[in-house]
Amino acid sequence: MSLLSTVAVAEQMPCIGNSSATTGPAAFGGQAIKMGAEIAIEEINGTGGVLGKKLSFIQYDDAGAPPRGVDNTRRIALADKCIAILGGYHSTVAVAQAEPVNDIGIPYVGVLAANTKAIENGHNPNFMFRVSAKDKWVARYLVDQALKASKSGKVAFFYENTGWGNGAIADVKDAMAKKGKELAAAETFNWGDQDMSPQVIRARDAGADVALFWALDREGNQILRSMDKVGWKPTIIGAWGIAGNLGELAGPLANGVEVIQTYTFMGSMDAKKLALWDKVKAKYGLKDPAEIKMGSGVANAYDAVHIIARAIEKAQSYDWEKVRQALYTVDYDGLVAEYKPAFDPSDPERQDAILPKYYKLTVWVDGKLLPIEQTAYGKTN
Repeated sequence: MSLLSTVAVAEQMPCIGNSSATTGPAAFGGQAIKMGAEIAIEEINGTGGVLGKKLSFIQYDDAGAPPRGVDNTRRIALADKCIAILGGYHSTVAVAQAEPVNDIGIPYVGVLAANTKAIENGHNPNFMFRVSAKDKWVARYLVDQALKASKSGKVAFFYENTGWGNGAIADVKDAMAKKGKELAAAETFNWGDQDMSPQVIRARDAGADVALFWALDREGNQILRSMDKVGWKPTIIGAWGIAGNLGELAGPLANGVEVIQTYTFMGSMDAKKLALWDKVKAKYGLKDPAEIKMGSGVANAYDAVHIIARAIEKAQSYDWEKVRQALYTVDYDGLVAEYKPAFDPSDPERQDAILPKYYKLTVWVDGKLLPIEQTAYGKTN
């Protein structure tokens, strides 16, 4: 443990911090995290808090910029002296946070960013945990779905030129190789690119009939428009970067685009989901579940806060190292998954709590992201 961490632990406060984009095109990610975390904290405080103290939530905007995420990490740990940090939306930020998190020695629990190496970072001990999807597992899941949907066995991959996208290409190629296949095309693009026609034409001419997207909504929209422009209509399956407002941006072009999720408020609700929706609706003045642009973020953050609270109780301490160790002992029947336990210290892949068996496939239909099994698209798969 570093000197900084030793000094800070002595004054640890019962707060949970978060660095996330609360401005810019991905601001809905920060809002989703805030919703889930605040509702979980209200529930915990309603039963007496943790170790006799009320928890609080502190959120800072990083606008998706890694340097700001690093600054926010240090602020949460060393100025606010919070007990833990929730990770945000952007993988580029999560990867950058791994160094200060492990240097300081404060537990970090990611709830959206899925980059594999953000959590599997080589540190021992490792203070980076995640209650979210993991790209290594997402790649395998999506490749399975792509090969089921493909008639030619040819799959194209479109990925953003960032730490998230570039981190995923190796995972996707590995997942294809495990199926005895190679990608028909691998096309990259930058944030803000408008015309993706050259990439789309190359993928089309390679004979691909399925396209995997590792993109955010804004660029996903541009790929769809370029596909429409050149008259190419492959099956499209994406990581959840296109789960926010693609339906709004692309309109009918988004219909049929499939997206992986860990949770959705859309479609039919069981009692547990309805109870949470009622709380979200009342607290944030929402009228329709479609107003939640990243349901997975809400549920992941909700589960993560409850797991952290249980770890504090098990540790009987706010000490960062004791809480880190206690995270491996938490069993929790959450919204997204049954965590039994949440994390496993004997397996470096199990700093991730949500196993692939809990992943869900959703599909854009007339501006709404619905569970695929509840749509006509699910009936044709």
